[in-house]
Amino acid sequence: MTDVIGFGYAAFVAVGGLVGFMKAGSLVSLVMGLAMGGLAAFGASQTSRNPSNCLAILGASAILLFVMGMRFMNTGKFMPAGMLAALSLFMVVRYGTRLM
Repeated sequence: MTDVIGFGYAAFVAVGGLVGFMKAGSLVSLVMGLAMGGLAAFGASQTSRNPSNCLAILGASAILLFVMGMRFMNTGKFMPAGMLAALSLFMVVRYGTRLM
């Protein structure tokens, strides 16, 4: 079964990096958004084949939860850091429960 939620999350991360580059000219946002989105897409493809093989997408989600959570706490702005931190928290809980 295809992990539609995982692929959607990966697309959201990648598009967010592209939007960050286009709005603010941030090359770091572009590179990291595409890299983390790619890692999440790879993880979603792995979980599509075997639902218990979720380490890649869990790792990408945990990294983004930490980084964007810290950014949200420092700026207090929900967009984009708070939203991505919230989505990443959902993904960490979703895939973390699969490992237990």
